[in-house]
Amino acid sequence: MSHDPKTVVVVGASRGIGAAVAKHFDRQDYVVWSVSRSPAVAGRWVQADISKPEGIGAIAAALGDTPIDALLFMGGVWEEGAFTDAYDFLASSDAETRWVISVNTIAPIEITRTLTANLAQATNPRAIYIGALSGLDNCATVEVANTASKFGLQGVVQALRLALGGQNIGFTVINPGNIATEEVLLDIEEGRFGPQTPIPIAVITSAIDWLLSLPPAVDVPELNLWQRSHDPQE
Repeated sequence: MSHDPKTVVVVGASRGIGAAVAKHFDRQDYVVWSVSRSPAVAGRWVQADISKPEGIGAIAAALGDTPIDALLFMGGVWEEGAFTDAYDFLASSDAETRWVISVNTIAPIEITRTLTANLAQATNPRAIYIGALSGLDNCATVEVANTASKFGLQGVVQALRLALGGQNIGFTVINPGNIATEEVLLDIEEGRFGPQTPIPIAVITSAIDWLLSLPPAVDVPELNLWQRSHDPQE
């Protein structure tokens, strides 16, 4: 018996975690809609700057009334010099603060609202967002705008679960430590990050696979992924 392929929308699909997720689902023969400013690495590219209303509108125009099984918000931005000694809160501009929060917190709200009707057509729809450990209580980092945006994302997902309770959509935010993207690995290699073992990207894709495999009656509000601070064999 043949089955129609499932459809996912991956936001932030041109680099980092989003690119890896888009390629992962493309290899599994999902229909992948890849949202990004620069060309996506896999799937059907939707060119959109999600920090602006026109970018949100571009997503709505591209998808129309297409049913989607999952919204995977994998995008994220941060301040200049973030996570290194070069970061200086007092040197960060108001424009930079507004940009970080618009991408990391406002865009997930607006994109979810835009695609709610598309998700509601699926039998077991999921919306999954990439957060950060800095969004958890008492886990802030010195990057003020990024921490605020990730903390806000936690509230967004909690509120969406209430606001859209009648739509049968599962909502999850994944909060990881450093993920082994090319950018993070280069930062470690060149000394901008301290010595560490980042979380393999395959852990993120496996986590998303698991979330999408759950039955409709099961919801996972939050998934936190910590790096071990030392080798347990030492």
